[in-house]
Amino acid sequence: MSATANTTGAQVRTQAAAPPRGTSSPRAPVATSAEGRSASLATRMIVASSILALVVAAVFAAFLVSTIELRHSTGRASHSKDVSIAALQLEALVVDLETGLRGFVLTGSPRFLAPLTRARKELPMRSSGLIRLSAGEPRQEQRARALVGDIRAYVDDYVLPVVRIARIDSATARGAVATIEGKRRTDEIRSRFDRFLKIDSRRVADSVASANGTADVAIAIGAAGLAATTLLVLAFGLFLARSIARPVREAAEGAKRLADGDLSLRLPGAGPGEVGELTRAFNSMAESIQRGRTELESQNEQLRESERVKSELVSIVSHEVRTPLASVLGFTSLMLQHDFDEEARRRYLGIIDSQARRLAQLVEDFLDARRLEEGKLELRREPVDLGALLEEEVELFRGQSSGHELRLEARDGSRSHVVLGDSGRLAQVVANLLSNAIKYSPEGGAVDVSISGAEGWVSVFVRDQGFGIPEEQHAQVFTKFFRGDAATHGIPGTGLGLVLSREIVEAHGGEMGFDSSAGAGAVFWFRLRSPD
Repeated sequence: MSATANTTGAQVRTQAAAPPRGTSSPRAPVATSAEGRSASLATRMIVASSILALVVAAVFAAFLVSTIELRHSTGRASHSKDVSIAALQLEALVVDLETGLRGFVLTGSPRFLAPLTRARKELPMRSSGLIRLSAGEPRQEQRARALVGDIRAYVDDYVLPVVRIARIDSATARGAVATIEGKRRTDEIRSRFDRFLKIDSRRVADSVASANGTADVAIAIGAAGLAATTLLVLAFGLFLARSIARPVREAAEGAKRLADGDLSLRLPGAGPGEVGELTRAFNSMAESIQRGRTELESQNEQLRESERVKSELVSIVSHEVRTPLASVLGFTSLMLQHDFDEEARRRYLGIIDSQARRLAQLVEDFLDARRLEEGKLELRREPVDLGALLEEEVELFRGQSSGHELRLEARDGSRSHVVLGDSGRLAQVVANLLSNAIKYSPEGGAVDVSISGAEGWVSVFVRDQGFGIPEEQHAQVFTKFFRGDAATHGIPGTGLGLVLSREIVEAHGGEMGFDSSAGAGAVFWFRLRSPD
């Protein structure tokens, strides 16, 4: 209770407790008349209090029903989120199986079997967990069982036999038949995962919509109940003001403040018995309304936050996994289709190994994007040769598009430029810029990458010959989920890459920007401070 309310309450209690001035015996008939009025006042107060109690009870009942329904809707949304997480975890195990198998088949090294072995150990628990969570929906449970059956068949009928063949004859394990069969099976499993998650996402959306509708109804009922109760309290105060002026005036002023939104207001409980009952009922009503509104707002906010985190998480993970996975598949296909010398094969296998490790790390670090936005992401600070990093990323992307020519140059004559930062995160920035340069120039052409150092800064530029960015869209380029005309041109993506890239660069103390116009390509650049 506020200091003002305490002071007011003390004044009211003092005045209510003060004995009335004595009256002379000739005034006795007036006392008799007051007694008659008191009896009439008591009767009217009983009637008014009954009406008030009915209104408050109706409000409480409506709040209770709405709260229960909101809780059920929230529970359904939370359960659907758990199902989605379980499916994503199971999908990650399938990726580990495929990654371990490909690494072992290509290299023959037993260390690549580690993720495969771990995934096999976890598969039974994750599979049963997904089926158990899907048990409430027969059709979704049937899809989960079919998905688990395909994964088991993939392991038993393909993964384990190929591992055994690779140990005997690695060339046969790398043959086209085994590769095509593996791709067919994994594509079918991914397709089932996509259908499963889309259906579950619709269920989550329906649950959220139901919860929002329930919250709106609850707020409307609360507002109507509050308005009705306020009108009753005001009318009651006006009536009592004729005979008990100050206490009832305090109640009327309190009701007005409550109607204006001050739910922390509490009236003093002193005064005549009937007035005391009124103020206590008023305080109980205010506390209940405040508690009910606080609970509804808290639950609704938690539900919105949960849905936002889930949506952004799925978008970020799907966006960031695509690039390293495409690199692994691209270089694997290249090595299967062509014969290279030992040095080239070793270099390509090194790139595949690097990207596969990055893919596995992304599965464990999928919450980094949110930590980055909140400023809680811890970046490693170690010397990084930005020129060498650019060479590796350019070499990696050269194999992804035959229609593009990737060229790397040093504007100041030196490719070796060392900065302090996190090499993995800086590679993520460069990969995003190269991927966008290729995607947004679908007609092909040159992608020029350059690096230079001057005045304590190391700058990187990525230029493409694509369709460019109209000037009216410049202010939105680094806005989350903004993709410009990408959908019109059939270019996939989530609109998160540039946002994350700029935040990573700024977290390193650097800057990022671009220059572009419609039809004239684009130049994206970032710069970082070189160490002293």
